[in-house]
Amino acid sequence: MKKNLITGMLFIFTTLAFGQVITGEWNGALKVQGTQLRIVFHVTKSESGYQATMDSPDQGVKDIPMTKASYENSLLTLEMPAAKIVYSGKLDSTGMVVGTFTQAGLSFPLNLSHKAVDKVEVKRPDEPVKPYPYYSEDITFENTKDNITLAGTLTLPKKEGKFPVVVLITGSGPQNRDEELMGHKPFLVLSDYLTRNGIGVLRYDDRGTFASKGNFAASTTFDFATDVESAVRYLKTRKEVDQKHIGLIGHCEGGIIAPLVAVKTSDISFIVLMAGTGVSGGDILLLQQELIGRASGKKEEDLKKESDINRGVYKIISDSNDTTTIKNELTKYMKLKVKDVPESDLPKNMTQNDIINAQISVLTTPWMLNFIRYNPAPMLGKVKCPVLAINGSKDLQVPSSVNLPAIENALKKGGNTKSTVKELPGLNHLFQECTTGLPKEYSEIEQTISPLALQTMGDWIKETIKK
Repeated sequence: MKKNLITGMLFIFTTLAFGQVITGEWNGALKVQGTQLRIVFHVTKSESGYQATMDSPDQGVKDIPMTKASYENSLLTLEMPAAKIVYSGKLDSTGMVVGTFTQAGLSFPLNLSHKAVDKVEVKRPDEPVKPYPYYSEDITFENTKDNITLAGTLTLPKKEGKFPVVVLITGSGPQNRDEELMGHKPFLVLSDYLTRNGIGVLRYDDRGTFASKGNFAASTTFDFATDVESAVRYLKTRKEVDQKHIGLIGHCEGGIIAPLVAVKTSDISFIVLMAGTGVSGGDILLLQQELIGRASGKKEEDLKKESDINRGVYKIISDSNDTTTIKNELTKYMKLKVKDVPESDLPKNMTQNDIINAQISVLTTPWMLNFIRYNPAPMLGKVKCPVLAINGSKDLQVPSSVNLPAIENALKKGGNTKSTVKELPGLNHLFQECTTGLPKEYSEIEQTISPLALQTMGDWIKETIKK
């Protein structure tokens, strides 16, 4: 799935006692694959212990709570359950935390200080510039099931009138209403294009991020689906919305959520799946690891070893519904797999037990357990409204060669004769024109979304509405 390098993850700090406190605001910047991503941690202490929150200013994400915070023997540990990142650093005599940021086995230097990091401006020619030639309104709506308020933006071709409207559904990881990642704002560009072409758009901050309330870390794909249902209910209260033509556009995980909502309610007249999945999450992760690894130059024998290990991990998760049992089995399994790894190959300041605990923390979050087990095909087979499924031929995260046929087969098996499946040549997971499809290119490419992808969606929606 789409890899958000900052959000939905695990963070670990270490400090030395130089007469300085660990509490306060810590600023740093990850320089990853040609882009800079600023992060800010707010560490506090109360009678009950340490607490912390995280901001990602370049992605419009703020005040994300770390679920666990502890400080013992000069080691400060901050955890977010839906996590894939480890940071370990030491507070030096200058007041800077010097350390290493690790994600999915890749390590990057990351130093933290109390001084704010300046934003690095990048060229993004696709992004619209105000004033917009259409009506835009910041709105809020309620998810009464979970008792949370969600915040977003509704754009309409004109302030007065009645228009078809789509709800945009972000991919995995905490995202703001623009689906901001890797220096791009895909949903801002997409909403601008559609609104200019007569189609209204509602996009919103994921629960627990930016201006939306709720707990993102404790939520699953099914919880996020209730947010989409709430957005649709809100649209039905607006006189400007043509209630016969309310659609959904979901990117990546959003492509799993859209069918869930379309099956549950008759209010949805069409859905668009952008790099949606057609096979189980465990299979997606195995494909992802293999394709990205091979394109990055990994040896075939190393890819096979990694695949065999991960296949065993996902089987343990799929074979049981008891989280305690899964944790115990994963601990035994991983100890066998890492026992021969030299200390020199481990991330700096981390032991084998640290690595095992961090991985288990990631793998046993509610979201990850559900994602690995869930197969979207049966739900796709129940979708009766028109469906457009598109994917880039160079997508290495949700490969089109596997997922598009699986989606098409599931729809046909369910008797859906109003579906269109298209592979778009030369595009990556973000629907950018690219060279290799590797995630490292995302930030380096100035284009946010290919005109081909925008036109394919816009034309199909307008044609579907006419029919």
